[in-house]
Amino acid sequence: MGTMEVESARLSECLFATGACVHVERGDLPTIHYCLTGSGLIIVDGETVIELVPHMLVVTPPNTSIEIVAGGSSFGRSRSGPGRIEKSMFVPGSVHRYEIGEGEASFSLVCGCFQAVYGPGLDLFASLASPIVEAFDAYDQLDQVMGYAMVELATHEIGRGPMASALFKLVLLTLLRRCLTSSNPWVERFSLLSDPPIARAFAEMASRPAADFSVQSLCRSVGLSRSAFMARFTAAFGESAMSVLRRLRMRHAANLLAANALSIEQVALQAGYQSRSSFTRTFRQHYGTDPSDYRSEAKRVLVAYETEDGRVPTD
Repeated sequence: MGTMEVESARLSECLFATGACVHVERGDLPTIHYCLTGSGLIIVDGETVIELVPHMLVVTPPNTSIEIVAGGSSFGRSRSGPGRIEKSMFVPGSVHRYEIGEGEASFSLVCGCFQAVYGPGLDLFASLASPIVEAFDAYDQLDQVMGYAMVELATHEIGRGPMASALFKLVLLTLLRRCLTSSNPWVERFSLLSDPPIARAFAEMASRPAADFSVQSLCRSVGLSRSAFMARFTAAFGESAMSVLRRLRMRHAANLLAANALSIEQVALQAGYQSRSSFTRTFRQHYGTDPSDYRSEAKRVLVAYETEDGRVPTD
């Protein structure tokens, strides 16, 4: 999992008074919820009810409606609505600290949204269809790691973004390790991790997207027959190795274009294309725009950010 990167991580510490409720806005990114103290419920799309206790981690799919309810005097009635002290709207990661309800907090959790990719091509959680629920304990030290990440995100120090993402990556790696031991159904989503030859082939493509890969060369590198390799790779990724390679190359090219350090021809070579026209055609199919236009838009967004923030970003 050395090629996994957290490209976005926005976290909030949420403090709930007894019986308070918050509605989490639908978003394009998956959300993560880690219970620190107390007890409560997460209700996903008004149907799936998950009980939260300390050290429990829940990852909910993108574009889902979520309600979080604190335990307490109205806990038993909170599933159907009556008895809730307060109901408010919340965007995870929009504020560092969010207090819901009046009175002393009886329930606290870290709530946020994120994007994690395996290599520069596979978004690990984008196609998540149902919540991931996994119980940890104090020995796993996720409380401390989440706390460090929150502190980094609250500072204005240089490098706070990369530091927070690195800490958040530790949380996700701890979760993904459970794929090897957990009996919960969600582990099937990450079957790639239990197939070392296929994971190794993907890591090769992800680390060297410009290399002259073929199905034959990948089969030889991991010691599998062509039929076995193709079947196992498709089972893990839902598409062929060459299709995944194209996505890896295009994502790598997009990052290079946004960095604005190489010419289009040089970017094409770094993405494994000898012909600029072939590269442009493939890039347009993936991103719906030409490489030069993509670069211009990335530059416009950066300038707009600098203007709004009043300084050159350091993260």
